[in-house]
Amino acid sequence: MEINLGKLPFDLDFHPSSPLVAAGLINGDLHLYRYAADSQPRRLLEIKAHDESCRAVRFVDSGRVILTASPDCSILAMDVETGTAIARLEDAHGLAEFIRLCSFCHVNRLVNLTETTIASGDDEGYIKVWDTRQRACCNSFHAHEDYISDVAFMPGTMQLLGTSLRKNKVQSQSEFSEDELLSLVIMKNGRKVIRGTQTGALLLYSWGHFKDCSDRFLGHPMSVETLLKFDEDTLISGSEDGVIRLVGILPNRIIQPLNEHSEYPIERLGFSNDRKFLGSISHDQMLKLWYLQELLDGHRARESQLVESDSDGNEMDVDLKPFKPTKGMIQKPVLESRISPSCIVISAEKDVDRAGTLGLKLIELKALNHA
Repeated sequence: MEINLGKLPFDLDFHPSSPLVAAGLINGDLHLYRYAADSQPRRLLEIKAHDESCRAVRFVDSGRVILTASPDCSILAMDVETGTAIARLEDAHGLAEFIRLCSFCHVNRLVNLTETTIASGDDEGYIKVWDTRQRACCNSFHAHEDYISDVAFMPGTMQLLGTSLRKNKVQSQSEFSEDELLSLVIMKNGRKVIRGTQTGALLLYSWGHFKDCSDRFLGHPMSVETLLKFDEDTLISGSEDGVIRLVGILPNRIIQPLNEHSEYPIERLGFSNDRKFLGSISHDQMLKLWYLQELLDGHRARESQLVESDSDGNEMDVDLKPFKPTKGMIQKPVLESRISPSCIVISAEKDVDRAGTLGLKLIELKALNHA
């Protein structure tokens, strides 16, 4: 199924329970479509969400609300049923010092953390965590010196947050890389972090060993713009050459091309809530929905015949250790909101002493209660 959006799309997101998909466009519009296996998608909403481009789109509040973000520094919350604005944060990432310098923090990424919390990243390297119930920022930190290109959330070890102060801590940081980092997924049950790069290489890191990559896979001819986790051993990549590929990790291999957007770069990939459809958007201004049932069945049949073998040995593979509260930390189930203490952030960092240097940081979020 194909949808001609009419403008360049930046992001897409699927509804968590209904057959709905949303796309944010370069002209600031938000499009919402209903899809089905036996008919063409039908557009439900076309909204002018922002004066500048709509860079990020995410469903929240069990799919009742959709959030959009823009380089105009604003984040907009809209009712999915009616399309009416619920709230707009006009200066969500605007800071006084940047305003004085006539420069703003352009919001370009939104990532769901929990049912009631989401993270936003901007062009100045800032990340903010938002409580969607309170419609307020509950966490803010300067993670990088340049733009946040992607964020991934590690939901494994959970931390109960009560009425507390939250402190941010950079727990680990990779060595600077000469290759621009564009995309990120966490795989192998949290033991591996995969990064897509400008040159087309996939960089593999073992959890807890972020200083340097443990493996490098050179299977893509052009830059890897977006990555989507298929299962713990397989991912789907979208490349600048317009090809969507199924990629095996450890052993590293291109399993098969899935489909393509001619020669137009792939901007974003996503799964429908039932995983029957793969959605893709591209510079050809098209939103395509690929029916995945046959692919899923075929892949599972092949997977059952394979014996997994890790090519980089076991010395770098470390299992995640359960998070343990520090001594004296009191956990109060007041808000009953849960959030992982870890999130991975990658950004394109440019340093005056290192041309084109980039980095990955592991950021730990801790809850510190009021005394």
